[in-house]
Amino acid sequence: MPTEALSRLLLTREPGEAAVRAWTDEIATDLLGRSSHVREPNFTEIGQDDLASLFTAYDGRFLDGLCGGILGPGTLSFRLSGRMTRAGGKTTRFERRGHTPRFEIAVATSILFDGFGEDDREVTACGLPCRHRLDALQRIFEHELVHLAEFLCWEISHCGRARFRGIARRLFLHRAHTHQLITHSERAARDGIVVGSRVNFAFRGQPLTGRVNRITKRATVLVEDARAPRWSDGRRYARFYVPLEELRLVEADRGA
Repeated sequence: MPTEALSRLLLTREPGEAAVRAWTDEIATDLLGRSSHVREPNFTEIGQDDLASLFTAYDGRFLDGLCGGILGPGTLSFRLSGRMTRAGGKTTRFERRGHTPRFEIAVATSILFDGFGEDDREVTACGLPCRHRLDALQRIFEHELVHLAEFLCWEISHCGRARFRGIARRLFLHRAHTHQLITHSERAARDGIVVGSRVNFAFRGQPLTGRVNRITKRATVLVEDARAPRWSDGRRYARFYVPLEELRLVEADRGA
């Protein structure tokens, strides 16, 4: 049975450091040569077809094509997410009674594109240093591929558990199951803007002042407004979603 063969491979295969590095370098070189989007290691564009290409390459090289052999037509899809601002990727198993399970691998583009500036700190993914976006993309995709393979064999997958960590370590040399990528919150904090900060911004030409309630791709800023709904602190706030670059920290809060 293909699932039995895949489970044996996942629990026993250990290519070794030299082979893993050679194979991942080959996959990177091939993607750079074939992709119409990913043309350099610090690429500025990526397409869903690039994720599909990575799946075919990794499945063939590391997993003997077994994942592709188990998956039926139309049961695996890929998504590029600009809304995921903390996780580097996500693999989801969808199941409906009487239907074949289907799967989706999503990769967070916002985190990839926000990192790797000239003055940025070192980025790690799966405990491994990443020189550029392509390194980070591959480590994230490897992590998600382990999730997919576990789903196919055992129907559940948890990256914090020993089985997942063992598979990721043997197959891909991963040292951790988390990523230390640069987030919007980290970038905002460099300018002193954190949750609770008082900030100025303009809305339709009108200057406003409020407090930061949440930071994702944009900041959620609460501005007191007697006409707005009442919040749990008893005050009334209007809520604004403001691009981070449009916020200015209130001077009285600087150095506080």
